Amino acid sequence: MHHLPLSDNATRQAIDSFAVFQAWLGAVEQARRFAGGMYFKREGEHEYLVKTLPDNRQRRLGRRSPETEATHQAFTTGKQQAESRLRSLAEALREAERLNKALKVGRVPNVVVNVLNALEAAGLGPHFMVVGTHALYAYETAASVRISPGALATQDVDLLWDARKRVQFVGTMDKLDSSMLKVLQRADPSFQRMDNQLESAVNDKGFMVDFLRRMAVDGDPHPFRFTDDEGDIWPVQAQRAEAFLHTPGFEQPIVSVTGRMALMRTIAPGVFVEFKRWMAGLDSRPAGKRRRDLLQADIVQSLLDEQLLMA
Repeated sequence: MHHLPLSDNATRQAIDSFAVFQAWLGAVEQARRFAGGMYFKREGEHEYLVKTLPDNRQRRLGRRSPETEATHQAFTTGKQQAESRLRSLAEALREAERLNKALKVGRVPNVVVNVLNALEAAGLGPHFMVVGTHALYAYETAASVRISPGALATQDVDLLWDARKRVQFVGTMDKLDSSMLKVLQRADPSFQRMDNQLESAVNDKGFMVDFLRRMAVDGDPHPFRFTDDEGDIWPVQAQRAEAFLHTPGFEQPIVSVTGRMALMRTIAPGVFVEFKRWMAGLDSRPAGKRRRDLLQADIVQSLLDEQLLMA
């Protein structure tokens, strides 16, 4: 047996904390829609309604009138309500995370949760999915089990970038006025790009984040660096990555060893099993890794067979 059930107390706490976490994510998104401000500004003989954006840009919405006054009132009320709800849920989230730690709900490495949260906060979460070993954390959480540690131990996480959304991604990065490496450094300031692996960043504990992309097709820039920053990361082409982008995804809140939560986007369990069996059949892959691929595939397949997961 390569997995054991989570305790009843931890399972109940996970269910409760995930509900709080999902509500908090919704509140964050709602508050984001009210980011910036709105006020009337006099210019010459008239007043105009002005919307200020988080990057300090301004947009004039029209001359003062009953319509623009109603727009201003609706924005002001909506912003106050959104901020109040976010504050309340942030407090509930802190309590949920405290209980997560006390009841040992999670065991995802802190750095992984921090990286996923940094991507989410930057508005980049939907552009990446976790592929490889760390997907097991999402599967075991969804199944309320603990997978044997030997199948999980790894010092790197693979993030697949969706090149199909390149234009939207570049626009988001331009608004951030940041590089991908700097986004990672919000999770851990010690992250640095590796000189001999331009697709990877490593922190001072030796943990690596590897960025992958599909094999270049017509219209894909290649090679591609995330931003114009010369020190930024270049995602590397990966076999079968294209297939991941055209299969059902899998989203699951995960919990770190300290109780903090993050949303993990990854591939569906059935796709993971198929991929790992394919990897295990590659003669060029070291024997030890091929054995581990088979073990991971067998574990996830057993969760599917027991109907603890849906394919």
